[in-house]
Amino acid sequence: MTVAGLKRLKVWVKAKDFAIKIYKDILPLLPAEEKWNLNSQLRRSSLSVSANIAEGYGRFYYQDNVRFCYIARGSLSETLSHLVFAFESKYIPMPIYEQFEKEGEEIDKMLNGYIAYLKKSKQGANEPGANILREDSDSYFIESLEDSTVENTAL
Repeated sequence: MTVAGLKRLKVWVKAKDFAIKIYKDILPLLPAEEKWNLNSQLRRSSLSVSANIAEGYGRFYYQDNVRFCYIARGSLSETLSHLVFAFESKYIPMPIYEQFEKEGEEIDKMLNGYIAYLKKSKQGANEPGANILREDSDSYFIESLEDSTVENTAL
């Protein structure tokens, strides 16, 4: 994966720009007592959207990519929830809140479209190792409780 390839992914660009706008337009409006609370949460959740899209993009296998897009969508919802709180707490004015709400909904639609595209195209389904189980899963499970040598202890 290259950064140039990632920059061609419209949903990633839009999510990255959204986080930059949060940093520039929202965070300065928050009161000082929110520095370690709402400010920190908004920083992390807004950055997480584009970061998870990028991580999925770098995985090459569509199921991993889809999974990280789901995580990105969750981070977007978290960010929008924090913005609702900031608006209702009167930290940000209505016009700014409405602008960010609209942009967040647009990113959500783009992300849902990208997820649908990934599922349909199944990019990476034929990558070497994509369908190979690399470990014997039997070693993780006990056949029955009688076969277990581990004692049950009360906590």
